[in-house]
Amino acid sequence: MSASALISLAGAVGAPLIERVLARQIGAGRAELVGDVLAELAGALGVAPEEVEPLARADPDRVETALLDVEATLGARVALYTEGLEYQLAALQAGQGDPVWMRAWRPAGMYVLGFLWLWAIVLLHVANAIWRLALPQPDLWVLFQLTALYMTLYMGGHTFKDFVSTRWGRKGGAGGPA
Repeated sequence: MSASALISLAGAVGAPLIERVLARQIGAGRAELVGDVLAELAGALGVAPEEVEPLARADPDRVETALLDVEATLGARVALYTEGLEYQLAALQAGQGDPVWMRAWRPAGMYVLGFLWLWAIVLLHVANAIWRLALPQPDLWVLFQLTALYMTLYMGGHTFKDFVSTRWGRKGGAGGPA
């Protein structure tokens, strides 16, 4: 989306942070931050995000007030966005110092599961057809359960924790009040 009218209006009104974000001068990935700014502007204007740019051309006075309102809260959002990027970088760098075996289970698990699914769905049937074998197909439900267990561990256990808390969350008794 070209936001040239919105960028010029932000510069004219005195919203330098919004101007720099929309001009893609702030942020490494920038797409998420630009999307957040446009969504907040759209929310302040009461329109869809894709309607902000045409509205900036059609009714600049209305957009000016929204720009100033969003500019007031944007500094905290940019700081939070920057902290998130710094945390991601620190987590990646911290993982590089570990021995290979401590971080190799994730890609190794992905490759093993990918091969098992490929074997169960494609390769087994091709081998049976070409060499006229009768190799049994593995139970896909067991393969699904292995995949779900791996995903639960890979996602830090939060998937399982959330599932358990929503499925068997506090219902009274020894766990606490109902």
